[in-house]
Amino acid sequence: MRHVRRRTVRRATRLAAVGGLLLGGVMVTQAAMASETPATGTAAGGAAQSVASTGADLVKRLGTARTAGAWVDSEGRPVVAVTDENSAAAVRAAGAEAKVVGHSMNELKSAAAALRSAPRVAGTAWVMDYKSNQVVVRGDRTVSASDWGRMTDVASGIGSFVRMERTEGTFTTRLNGAQPILSTGGRCSAGFNVTNGSNDFILTAGHCGPTGSDWFADNQGAQQVGRTVNSTFPGSDFSLVQYAGGKAGAGADIVAIGDGNGVRITGVGDAAVGQRVFRSGSTTGLRDGEVTGLDATVNYPEGTVSGLIETNVCAESGDSGGPMFSEGVALGVTSGGSGDCTTGGTTFFQPVTKALAQLGVQLIVAAPSEAAQNGASPAPSEGAPQPSSSPTQAAVAPGSVTPGSTTPVTGDTAAVSLAARLTDPRNIGPGLLVIAGSLVALVATRYIRAEQDRKAYQRHYSANWG
Repeated sequence: MRHVRRRTVRRATRLAAVGGLLLGGVMVTQAAMASETPATGTAAGGAAQSVASTGADLVKRLGTARTAGAWVDSEGRPVVAVTDENSAAAVRAAGAEAKVVGHSMNELKSAAAALRSAPRVAGTAWVMDYKSNQVVVRGDRTVSASDWGRMTDVASGIGSFVRMERTEGTFTTRLNGAQPILSTGGRCSAGFNVTNGSNDFILTAGHCGPTGSDWFADNQGAQQVGRTVNSTFPGSDFSLVQYAGGKAGAGADIVAIGDGNGVRITGVGDAAVGQRVFRSGSTTGLRDGEVTGLDATVNYPEGTVSGLIETNVCAESGDSGGPMFSEGVALGVTSGGSGDCTTGGTTFFQPVTKALAQLGVQLIVAAPSEAAQNGASPAPSEGAPQPSSSPTQAAVAPGSVTPGSTTPVTGDTAAVSLAARLTDPRNIGPGLLVIAGSLVALVATRYIRAEQDRKAYQRHYSANWG
């Protein structure tokens, strides 16, 4: 993936016709739907919390000298890496699977610390691979042979449990593209809406813009969305955009996933290795994949960011700052990665829990009555909206997990009938359908989606920020 630099507002505005829109901080995306249709039930979500908590609790109880992380296997069972048979027996007695490994979490952390203390090499990243009991160091195509050689020497000095890998593409932040909020530096995706009890904010990526950046809903700068009041990058990758009107407005607890549907956000949690997750972005829509590592470090060209969630979910330029979630629980905001959604790749996310704790804000979640009507289990509400107290989420068999309970997202559907007429075989000659059907469908879809987004965009902002 080539490094993406910030474009001007004029350039970003031209891209808006094919991108997503922000409705009260909610991403409305031109989504390529995930392989499974979102369900409204929460049985899987409840089981997920219990299963994932089992592994996390065992790791905490046994300690980092006797364990080396936990994950969820393909059957949805918690697995804990342990360093001795006594610890393995304790894990099995608690109902979890045990895997005896050669290196403890303390050793893995010590290896990561040694890598951090070495001279910084842009284009490299490392993460603790719990399943292989190794620290995996990756270098993208921008890393020279000499720099890679020096990194290899550092890794060799640490031990054989540090594995070196070259990766395709380039580790970059995912800024620019067709985004819903604009500044003089470009555009960025909104992640989740949050509040401090008095004012509401957009939680997004820190590399989107420094403190003081003004964001607008139009390229003329007439409709101000808000201003960045707190930004951390590098080191971490999160920022707060305070709404100009003080409040996020209606639908602040919904993340749209396309086709007129949205996922109602009911809480916040920590990701688990092996967990199936979903990411929404205005460039590539709704995509799903698996958490492959935690506490990852990435050396972007702009600086080093640590404590990230590593996934095999694809992302492209313009998806930066967008939300990652599972079963309606907020997990992260898109930071960066390598690859694309054609060949696949690696994407890193800033954990939401860490950002909320450092910023002193809370996630805006569905009110109890709203969540109950949509089949969700919300967090208790006292004053300002409260996040879920669950430390982990969606640690069930990956194939059974959904984005979360769905709810309609209002949008202009007038163009749908046009799509039906253009793609109905009864209205098109068989020969023409064979020759030009695919081209017509592609052009029609682009036009319809662009028109729907543009009209929804105009309606919302004229009502809320006009």
